Amino acid sequence: MYSSSLADAPVLREPLHVPVARLVRGGVTEGVHHGSVVVLDADGRVALQLGDIEAAFYPRSALKPVQAVAMVRAGLPLEAELLSLAAASHSGEERHLDGARRILALAGLTEDHLRNVPDLPYGPVVRDAWLREGRTPSRLAQNCSGKHAAMLYTCVLNGWPLEDYLDPRHPLQQAIAEIVEDLTGQRIARVSVDGCGAPLFAVSLHGLARAAARITTAAPGTPEARVADAVREHAEMASGAGRDVAALMGAVPGLLAKDGFEGVQVAALPDGRAVAVKISDGADRARIPVAAAALARAGVDPAPLTAFAGMPLLGGGRPVGSVQPVAALDPAAPAPAAEGPGRAPAGVCA
Repeated sequence: MYSSSLADAPVLREPLHVPVARLVRGGVTEGVHHGSVVVLDADGRVALQLGDIEAAFYPRSALKPVQAVAMVRAGLPLEAELLSLAAASHSGEERHLDGARRILALAGLTEDHLRNVPDLPYGPVVRDAWLREGRTPSRLAQNCSGKHAAMLYTCVLNGWPLEDYLDPRHPLQQAIAEIVEDLTGQRIARVSVDGCGAPLFAVSLHGLARAAARITTAAPGTPEARVADAVREHAEMASGAGRDVAALMGAVPGLLAKDGFEGVQVAALPDGRAVAVKISDGADRARIPVAAAALARAGVDPAPLTAFAGMPLLGGGRPVGSVQPVAALDPAAPAPAAEGPGRAPAGVCA
């Protein structure tokens, strides 16, 4: 289904995004969210593309399952609940903090060894309670602490140095970069720094979807399958109570889904169908509605996806509008004509 050879790195350019969702209030389009969407069929072919799916972009936390696979390949032996936390953008609930402590304890380390940026909990309810209690930002509360604890544990297991584990030249980060290229099927275009301080790898939206599909279709017992099973079985450990990405996995049997800052969402099914979404302006309100529409376009039963249409637009406290994915994402819409390699999507001026 997928070639074992790596494609060239995606091109560095301003992405050629197109409208993917509209804000419709009282029958009038009040705003438009631009972005890009790719839908892969079970054979890995592009079934639908909107916008620019081949330009280099940063997947942000949507790449965490791939990073977790790399750590498992390097010997990380975590049980499923903690492995899910290793791939998490968690809400900072007590179970998340306790899980990160447990990973660190397995490594013989403490919170002081973490090098992620101190922060308040990501979940609004948890963050408000944290502030009411007079608590300050901490590395453990930051939403990537499970990943960082797992990175440190992986270093301990391999005898790698701990102080500079976030350096892109560190053996851990080199091992992660290798797996990013392996699963996306393409060279990394650029390396930067994520919000938490870890290296951030630029790939394409197409490559991100391909990586998710390769994780969900992997043979049982492989590192990929272990990560997929862990995140699906412990969806709230990878996110938090009430989070939309956990609810989406609960609504669609077998779905692996991961969100990322700046409007990124990836999701894949056990048969290899996958979708990836990038909202250009990073607006979170368009991320899940567009992803849900893309999943319906991929052949997922639309009925359970109606719950992910997004929060209504209010007027006087009453719903008067909604976020509406573009017509091309309707399951009944004809597939757009395929675009040639390196060409701008139809309707877009390069």
